[in-house]
This record gives sequence, C-alpha cells and structure tokens, in this order.
Amino acid sequence: MLNPKLLDEMSARVSSLLAATPAGDVEKHMRAVLSGVFAKLDLVTREEFDVQREVLTRTREKLGALEALVAELEARNKPSPGQT
Repeated sequence: MLNPKLLDEMSARVSSLLAATPAGDVEKHMRAVLSGVFAKLDLVTREEFDVQREVLTRTREKLGALEALVAELEARNKPSPGQT
C-alpha cells in the first residue's frame, strides 16, 4: 500500500539532517509517523490502480455491446406505424 521508495527517500533525508544530533530514535519514529499518515490517506499502489483501470475498460466495452444489442432488439420489436 505504501511506496517504500518514497519512505526510504524521506527517511534518508531525515537521517542526513539528524546525523549530528543525539536523537538516535528520531528516524524510526519519523518512519512510523509517515507510515501512519500515508496509511490514513487510503492510497493504492500503481499495480492496483492499473488492474482496476483494465477492469473498467472491459466493463465499458461490455456495456457498449449490450447497449447496441438492446437498441437492435428494440428496433426489431418496434411496431410499424400501421400496426397496433
């Protein structure tokens, strides 16, 4: 769910900033805080997004085919102007 690359990059930046300070646990705590923030954002991975996009594309294609079929069936069953 979380992008490990983004977390690693942020962690590296925080580590480099805090390298000279006595705060040894800051990186661990920052990583936990950032993970919690990203988890609350309800993000999805790129893979999950691509899968859902493909499902939506197939669904749209099927819907288009069904709409065409319904229109054809309605046209066939439509009474002629002289019929009642």
